[in-house]
Amino acid sequence: MIVMIAAVAENNTLGKNNELIWHLPNDFKRFKSLTSGHHIIMGRKTFESFPKPLPNRTHIIITRQKEYHAEGCIIVDSIEKALEVCPKDQDTFIIGGGEIYTLGLPFTDKIEITRVHHSFEGDARFPAINESEWKIIVSEFNEKDEKHLYDYSYQTFVRK
Repeated sequence: MIVMIAAVAENNTLGKNNELIWHLPNDFKRFKSLTSGHHIIMGRKTFESFPKPLPNRTHIIITRQKEYHAEGCIIVDSIEKALEVCPKDQDTFIIGGGEIYTLGLPFTDKIEITRVHHSFEGDARFPAINESEWKIIVSEFNEKDEKHLYDYSYQTFVRK
């Protein structure tokens, strides 16, 4: 199954200047739990925003840069090629950024969203989820607290 996973503001903002705008430790834990042991597909800028490759995951980086190299990662030049190198009998996660989410949406079976209940200014956006194509099957609200400055919900969407 192809799964998109993202933390997204109410106005579909993902981030600004290749960085997250908010800090939600529980979302990081959920991301790690869901993606560990799997192939993760991302754009080059998303990969470069990490201090180092994420442990226990196979990184597939999509880039137009012909000579791009990242130690221990699979480099491809299209979403189709990224999906081809992934095992068909396991979940594969598309983890961003905005352009990769847009390219990957037609191939996606499931979307795991952490919806941050606030609007932010940013330069990366998640594509709109068309309600005629997707249905929400899980929604779990979480209130802000001392470690989380914003209310947020975990939402799971599947194709209708």
